[in-house]
Parts: sequence; C-alpha cells; structure tokens
Amino acid sequence: MQQNSLRNLISIIAKLPGLGRRSARRIALHLLQHKELMHKLSESIISTAKEMKFCEICNNLDSVSPCAICSSSTRDKSLICVVEGVADLWALERSRLYNGLYHVLGGTLSAINGTTPESLTIDKLKRRLVSNIGEVIIATNATLEGESTGHYIASLVEKAGIKATRLAHGIPMGAELDHMDDGTLTIALKLRQLF
Repeated sequence: MQQNSLRNLISIIAKLPGLGRRSARRIALHLLQHKELMHKLSESIISTAKEMKFCEICNNLDSVSPCAICSSSTRDKSLICVVEGVADLWALERSRLYNGLYHVLGGTLSAINGTTPESLTIDKLKRRLVSNIGEVIIATNATLEGESTGHYIASLVEKAGIKATRLAHGIPMGAELDHMDDGTLTIALKLRQLF
C-alpha cells in the first residue's frame, strides 16, 4: 500500500511542468524525509486551491474578482496588454514599467492541439474593446503559436478601430516571457511597435 501511494505521489509530481520522473522521485523522497514540509505544502495547496480564482474581467489569478489590477484606480484604463498566461503577466509586472490593464488568454491558438478562439478568452477580450481603450499591446510569446495568436488578435483590435502594438523584437524567437530577464522585458516594452 505504501509503495502504491509513493508511486502515485511521484506520478503526480512528474506531471508538473519542467519536472521529469527523476526530479519527481527526488522531490518525493525529500518530502518524505521532511514530513513537516510535506504537511505545510499540502495545507498550502489546499488553501490556495480554495482561495484563488480567475478574475472575471482579465482572467488573472487573485483571491478576489475583479482582481487587484482591474480594480485599481491608479492603472491606465486606456491600455490593455494581452498575454498568454498568468506567468507572463507576473513577468511584466516585475518590470514595473507597465501601468495599464491586462488580458490573459489562457494559451495560444493551435490547430495541432485543437485550441480555437472559443477555447481561449478571446470573446471576453472582444467585449473589452470599447471606445475608452486607446491601445492594445500584444505580448504573446515569440513562438509560432504566439505569433499566429498575436496576428489574430491584432486583426480584431484593428477592426474595433483601436491601435494594436506588439512588444519589440528584443525577445528572441522561441522564448517565453516568464523566462526573460527584467532588462530584456524593459527594452521590449519600451520599444513596442505597431503590429
């Protein structure tokens, strides 16, 4: 029985991004050797799962909805920065250069994976494209899927009569925002250009 529960733990940990079977085994063994840490981790996972929710406006993660960014009175409400995931939003927030709103897509368009505009939050974004929005910054990752998604969003934004810009090409092709250093993100935000 214990062996099965250990196998199950390793299997679950191995499903986390960036972790393989060997890393999962090391983590599981570490947790078993430090049971206090294991209990704290399990309590934290349960409380976070109960507390966190997706923002009804931008799809960011927060303990409240609308999130702190959407409900802030100091943010520039004429700017929306479109990102693939919450980790990308966090990466841009770390730069402390951007003070507008966000829209988290929840992924990218992909014919191979069957990801269509309906499976992302693109309809929610369309509803946000109103007259008080002056610019939509498209900050999708510099991957084939990210570029395709960016072009699709740019066409929607331009049809709504709103300026669509993209991050400058300081971010290398194939890179993800969450893995970029703050300097690269700063340059990319400052040198954004029309899509």
